[in-house]
Formats: sequence, C-alpha cells, structure tokens
Amino acid sequence: MVMSQKAVVVFSGGQDSTTCLFWALKQFAEVVAVTFDYQQRHQLEIDVAKNIAKELSVKHHILDMSLLNQLAPNALTRTNIPIEQTEGELPSTFVPGRNLLFLTFASIIAKQIGAKHIVTGVCETDFSGYPDCRDVFIKSCNVTINLAMDDQFVIHTPLMWLNKAETWKLADELGAFQFVREKTLTCYNGIIADGCGECPACKLRKRGLEEYLQQKGGDV
Repeated sequence: MVMSQKAVVVFSGGQDSTTCLFWALKQFAEVVAVTFDYQQRHQLEIDVAKNIAKELSVKHHILDMSLLNQLAPNALTRTNIPIEQTEGELPSTFVPGRNLLFLTFASIIAKQIGAKHIVTGVCETDFSGYPDCRDVFIKSCNVTINLAMDDQFVIHTPLMWLNKAETWKLADELGAFQFVREKTLTCYNGIIADGCGECPACKLRKRGLEEYLQQKGGDV
C-alpha cells in the first residue's frame, strides 16, 4: 500500500475499470480518473464514467481521442460494423493501438500532476484475444514510457491474472459489488448494469457473475 502517493486510473465506466478505481482508492492517497472519448459506439459510456467519478468524488479528465476513431474503424467505433469474432482472428471490437495510446496519455497526465502510478483494468485471462491486454505488452509499455519521459512510473494491472468470477470477488472484497453490478456499463449494445445479455461482453460478465455467486452460495 502506498497511501502517500497519487495514481491515475484509466477509466471507462465499465466493470473492470470501475473495480480498478475502487482498488486504487484503497491503495493511494489521491486518485484521478481519465476517460478517453474516441467517439465509441456508445457515448453513454462517457456519461457513465462521469457519473461514477462524481459519485465517488474522484477528479475526472475526459480527453478527446477522436483521431483514433478516424484511424481505426471497427465495431466499437462504427455502428455499421457488426460485433463478431471469427476463430483465429481478432474480434471486430479490437481497436488497434488503443491501450498504447491510453497508457501514453495517462502517463502524460500523471507527469503533470506528480503521480507515479497508473492503473488499468486490462486482463490476460479474459481478454478476448486483444494483444494490448497482455502482461508482456504492459511491461514493455511501462519501460518505454519511463524511458520516453525519464521518469519512474509504475503501471498497475490488478485484474491481469483474474478471470471474471475473480474480478467480481475482488469488487465484493472492496465493498463495491452492488455498485459495480448496478452502475457500470460493459454492454456493447449500451445497456447499463446487467446489459443485453447477448453481446460477447455481456456473456463474459454474466458467466463470471454466475460462477462467483455459485461459489458464494447466492442468487444471480
């Protein structure tokens, strides 16, 4: 625990980043959230992030990343591209370079406010095949950012080795289970809380929730 220090949390308002935000609030004296507006499929994501940050009294930055939308058309930035995954290929929701850009800009904010810690909710266990969610990428990115800025940031990934059931368990241990379940937006179809139940993100979230509640002996 480094309660005397500051952290920047990469924050989308989804299950994973909200769990990480609660984790950071337990770990650091001061926490700042940063959300990236890349004209994603559902602008509601930005509103959800704003509302959560406000409710938790967390200072919140929203950065314009619309150039990413122009450069990387995909299912998260175009409503006319279906959400799908073909075996052996990256999902249509993969946004090339997204986490690289997000972590770079989060570190720039961190540099400005004197924070040495950056927190992100990427996960290699349930990561849909995204290459920029892998531990090896995060470690490489951390080294590169430190070299580029001549600083010593630490990128934290509290969920890296957790499956979705374990992520729900962590939220529960942080006293945030109901908050995360009721107030976050994970659904690719833009439905808050338990979502549509049909898109890949909802299926993953629901499967993890059911597994955790079964382990705990509760009801979905």
